Amino acid sequence: MALDLDYLLVQCREGNQLAWEALVRGHQARIYSLAFHYLGNPEEARDATQEIFLKIYRNIDKCREAGMFRPWILKISRNQCIDQLRRKAASPRTDLRSLDEMTEFRDPDPNPEESNIAKCRRRIIHRALQKMTALNKEIVILKDIHGMSLEEIASLLKIPLGTAKSRSNRARLELTQKVLAMRRQSTFSTSSVNADSEEAHELPEV
Repeated sequence: MALDLDYLLVQCREGNQLAWEALVRGHQARIYSLAFHYLGNPEEARDATQEIFLKIYRNIDKCREAGMFRPWILKISRNQCIDQLRRKAASPRTDLRSLDEMTEFRDPDPNPEESNIAKCRRRIIHRALQKMTALNKEIVILKDIHGMSLEEIASLLKIPLGTAKSRSNRARLELTQKVLAMRRQSTFSTSSVNADSEEAHELPEV
């Protein structure tokens, strides 16, 4: 795998268009997924993904080692998303209608019931992420969703490693609390609807 990536990087630096297309295909799902988690909107995530790959293409000469490629593209991706969020300012960020466009998490042959359960879980986790504090949200996205090490996260976010470790624990705790709160709220809402429905059936005819 590393040799393949080394070869692709060399070929991309030499201007091989087929190698560039292969590099894009191999990483576009991950980059789109990261952008979606940061931005919370499918259209904005697609726009960000295009900008990220443009920056990768323009700066491909700066990445000479395959082992540094993933942290490098995640840094570019994160910076692009932060820039877009700053420009966006107070605009609404949440659009969950196209959550399942996150192709990285699709099951190629899903059981319908399992697929619905997975969709519900993804939706709850995504909503919970949008309610988290900024640093904790970033750590969950980078570590738990995209598999970066704490050392890589500390370097990317420019924080001490000890801070990254302690915030990682806090971030997971905050995410758990948000998810549980949303599940309780969902259960309460469903119970209320069912109760209202039962009361409606008990009303006398007029």
